Amino acid sequence: MTKPEIRVRIAPSPTGDPHIGTAYIALFNYVFAKKHGGKFIIRIEDTDQTRYRAESEAMILDAVRWFGIEWDEGPDRGGEYGPYKQSERLAHYQKWAKELVSKGHAYYCFCSSERLAGLRKKQTENKLPPGYDRHCRTLEAKEALARVEKGEVHVIRFKVPSSGVTSFEDGIRGKVEFENTKLDDLVILKADGFPTYHLASVVDDHLMKISHVIRGEEWVSSTPKHVLLYQAFGWEPPHFTHLNLLRNPDKSKISKRKHPTSILYYKRKGILPEVLRNFLALMGWNPGGDQEIFSTEEMIEKFSWERFSLGGPVFDLTKLLWMNGQYLKKKSDFEWVQLLRQNVFTEDYLLQLIPLVKERVCAFEEFIDNTSFFFNGDLKYDEAVLPPKGVVAKDASNWLVELLEKLEGLQSWTVEHIKEACENYCKEKEIKTKDLFMTLRIVISGGTVSPPLFETIHVLGKEMTRRRMRLASDSLKKR
Repeated sequence: MTKPEIRVRIAPSPTGDPHIGTAYIALFNYVFAKKHGGKFIIRIEDTDQTRYRAESEAMILDAVRWFGIEWDEGPDRGGEYGPYKQSERLAHYQKWAKELVSKGHAYYCFCSSERLAGLRKKQTENKLPPGYDRHCRTLEAKEALARVEKGEVHVIRFKVPSSGVTSFEDGIRGKVEFENTKLDDLVILKADGFPTYHLASVVDDHLMKISHVIRGEEWVSSTPKHVLLYQAFGWEPPHFTHLNLLRNPDKSKISKRKHPTSILYYKRKGILPEVLRNFLALMGWNPGGDQEIFSTEEMIEKFSWERFSLGGPVFDLTKLLWMNGQYLKKKSDFEWVQLLRQNVFTEDYLLQLIPLVKERVCAFEEFIDNTSFFFNGDLKYDEAVLPPKGVVAKDASNWLVELLEKLEGLQSWTVEHIKEACENYCKEKEIKTKDLFMTLRIVISGGTVSPPLFETIHVLGKEMTRRRMRLASDSLKKR
């Protein structure tokens, strides 16, 4: 009997910067697939149209490619089971959602957002677990269909069994069980005709013949819902394995509020992709013994889930920098020159800097003094300068946190949008622009004099801007 092909996937959402967690999950999917001669697929989950960003999709693919992992099938290269963007697969989800309704495994729900909000409020007040009360579950099928045909706004919900236990075998955790009474009647098709993650992932994984779903542990609680969906469809579910989440040193879930989470930040910082792969491999797995430095090829050769630990992996930036240093020490002088040209003094980056300092520089020897902060990592701030004269440290700290939230929400990182966000924040909080802008100038450049502020922020990039604003805010809080 022919053994079924191993097929794994990652399914990132293009809603922001490519997350370091995506690289972590991608690495283990890739290694597992290559260990067993299988295929690694990228599928873009872009069904959340309110948060979708076209540029984010390109950034994700570029970041994973820089990370050093190649995929066998995906949105940019196609494959037998495409398309590989969920927004291009809507007909599949609508067909299978209606199939569940016709079989009695799902139903049309007409509850308004106001009713659902009121339900949640009442449950909170009575200290009850949140969840849908199945108000529309008992509607007669003919009545529900008539309301749909009249154009009444609705969603489709899955009927979760009201009793019993749903279980699955996890590749690391072993048998995991959930009582069905604690599961909600989940929405599988939204009012706009787009699927929720639950329906889309199950349908796509089945149609794309995904054999193993390897993802983060935040999806453990969703897996019984997915298992029930597979059962309702009459499909064989894939094997599930849930990896531990990356943690900050204080054991909290890694997040951009406490730690740089963008893959692009580490690229910008000068971390080698092979180092990042090595480092992330150690987030729960080890090759045996005390070995810490190893290649991805060595990992593939020795890989097994038996060597994966369930202890919370700590993303230690100091350890990552140490490891990067170990790799750099082994590079030849010529390789150093090549790496500096490819990663630091790139032609594209220099072309962005020249217009900002051209009028300030009279000789090439002045170039470094005027641009050093564009190449530096974390800056040190003089307490005599930051915050600027007349600005209270606590106020400046709050400004940076609040303004960063505005900048995070920008759909496009352009000079015009950055300037507009800063000016609007000043108006909203009734802050003098000269006070905020000087604070920001010092945070970004380390001094009171720099090239044009918003152009500087644009060239420095979102990842480094975010990092400096957060570090400066933390520094100001301590004063």
